[in-house]
Amino acid sequence: MKTLIVIPALNPPEELIDYVERLRASGLEDILIVDDGSSKKFKHIFVELKEKYGCQLLTHAKNLGKGRALKNAFNYFLTMPDVKEYNGLVTADSDGQHRVEDVISMVKEIDKHPESLILGCRDFDSDNVPPKSKFGNKLTKAVFRIFYGRSIADTQTGLRGFPKRILKGMIDIPGERFEYETKMLIHTFEENISIAETTIETIYYDNNAETHFNPIKDALKIYKVIFGSFFKYLLSSLSSFIVDIGLFQIILWIALAIGINRGTIPIIVSTVLARIFSSYFNFTMNKNFVFNGEKSIRKTITKYYSLAAIQMGMSAALVAVIWHMLGGSETIIKIIVDTLLFFISYQIQRRWVFRKEK
Repeated sequence: MKTLIVIPALNPPEELIDYVERLRASGLEDILIVDDGSSKKFKHIFVELKEKYGCQLLTHAKNLGKGRALKNAFNYFLTMPDVKEYNGLVTADSDGQHRVEDVISMVKEIDKHPESLILGCRDFDSDNVPPKSKFGNKLTKAVFRIFYGRSIADTQTGLRGFPKRILKGMIDIPGERFEYETKMLIHTFEENISIAETTIETIYYDNNAETHFNPIKDALKIYKVIFGSFFKYLLSSLSSFIVDIGLFQIILWIALAIGINRGTIPIIVSTVLARIFSSYFNFTMNKNFVFNGEKSIRKTITKYYSLAAIQMGMSAALVAVIWHMLGGSETIIKIIVDTLLFFISYQIQRRWVFRKEK
């Protein structure tokens, strides 16, 4: 089957013409170029690619961002009259960082992994990697491992393979610029789409001068995406705490208003009723707002309350053990223990409680 090669381009170098010529000479003749609002002085490059080399061309009237360029290319591919003749597509950058041999390798990987997102991964320990690129990619890799439990060798690679089966869902992913590629990875985690990695040669020209990646603006967008679900988790937990305290106070006030004397019983009743409502509120928030996970309430609510019970038992046990071993303030120990369990619970909820089933 055939594979479409997609190259998004914004004010590309003249070398793009030579790159396309070499791709075609290697047998990769189906090439789609996305002109993402390039200025007029670069238009001759796109004209030559279309008229001389037979490339298909999508043109944006203005710069819409790499994310939008990719999504428009995906939509174009899926609506081609002869799409049944294709196994998928491969995206490559316009600055020549991706060798023709590596693009060919990615095409072969699509047949090997027809249901996986395929990443062409660079080696960031190479001597020719610019310091800012090496630091940025290693930091992002570490953050992904911590918050998503997945080790991705190259989170920002532009050389990616997309089997036809997974493409439709990629169009619905939000994001218009460089952050879209990060959201794409998170999407694969959430939808249980496997990721296949293949090593490619690490190439940087002129210290990566051709890149349109803004190291501050675009990096902030990317990390906002990565930390997004955790901040939602914090917000969900805080709002659930407020609901819990508010309901406790209301129920206790009602108990006293109807003539129940102050004491252990109204406190216990108020605590239990408030926790029942606040925990379900937290479950609903986490399911629909934080993780957007498995739709079956019966499956997830059983897992959620099982985790809550285990977490409560571990909290009590650990506080007691640590207090007996070290002494000190029980409250301070509980704060430390519960903070640790809070982070662990986030990972368990993401990977088990609200994980979508295939």
